[in-house]
Amino acid sequence: NMTDRGAFLVVDEFEKRLAEYTGAPYAVCTDSCTNALFLSFMYRRQTDENMYALDNLQAPKMAVTLPKHTYVGVAQAAINAGFDIEWRDIQWTGQYLIDPVGVIDAARRFTSGMYVPGSLQCLSFQASKILPIGRGGAILCEDAGTAHTLRKWRLDGRDQDESIFDQEYFGRGWHMYMTPEQAAR
Repeated sequence: NMTDRGAFLVVDEFEKRLAEYTGAPYAVCTDSCTNALFLSFMYRRQTDENMYALDNLQAPKMAVTLPKHTYVGVAQAAINAGFDIEWRDIQWTGQYLIDPVGVIDAARRFTSGMYVPGSLQCLSFQASKILPIGRGGAILCEDAGTAHTLRKWRLDGRDQDESIFDQEYFGRGWHMYMTPEQAAR
């Protein structure tokens, strides 16, 4: 029942336009780039055979590599997703790859055709960024299944295409969706 989503159709349209502009097959909007990074880290933990299960907190932690000079929210997103951090002296402009998970922090980049195939590339729309809508972020990805999972996770585990009154199962999720007002801006 799409009537539950009325105002959120503008978010769908924004995602479609982001994907077209950046060259990504899919874009998933969130309330911030930090939360886009967190969801991307969690997704990589879930899908990479070399990483420990999401619910096994006793397993050894895997480290991600971050530049010594980055926004603190990037480190917090990695830590909150269960990773250790290995700091490196990495020089970067606009974006950088977070190894070994294939997540790209592109908070300071927004250009036509920028999508890096195979990555989860995270964007920022905070007021000081290239597309300054005030607040918001997005994850660029290449797979419909990945986009569907990330959309559910950002919306409290709900399927956005199913009425909240009809949905019987709510999986893992967080309250990290982009508001229609931000998407419209």
